[in-house]
Amino acid sequence: MDHLYIPPTPSSPEVDFKFDENLLSLRGESYPENAAAFYGDILRQLEAYLGACSDKKISVSIALAYFNSSSTKMLFNLVGLLSDAAEAGNEVVLNWYHDEEDDTIFEFGQELKDDFTALQFVSHAVKSA
Repeated sequence: MDHLYIPPTPSSPEVDFKFDENLLSLRGESYPENAAAFYGDILRQLEAYLGACSDKKISVSIALAYFNSSSTKMLFNLVGLLSDAAEAGNEVVLNWYHDEEDDTIFEFGQELKDDFTALQFVSHAVKSA
């Protein structure tokens, strides 16, 4: 499967899905004008990739400094797909990066951890710049 790379913009994150290496990364900020449109193709490609995975170790890094409510729904959909892949026998490690002083992003990560127990969830506190 092709590498999916979308460069960051001021309102959308960098998407760097190296499907051939089982390395998936989202970083930056996520408040696109239309989150469903921005994430739609990403979710379709992720679903196709995960559907072909069997007994893989998949490493996911999410480092978002900010995301709006419509991005929150898309993140739940994305993590849900990853959880389904974990339940299907893949080892999925979700590295969640958050500013050590940002309780909102930390708590959202904890909610993901609680909701998607098939994932190996690792929280990483990052010092403020």
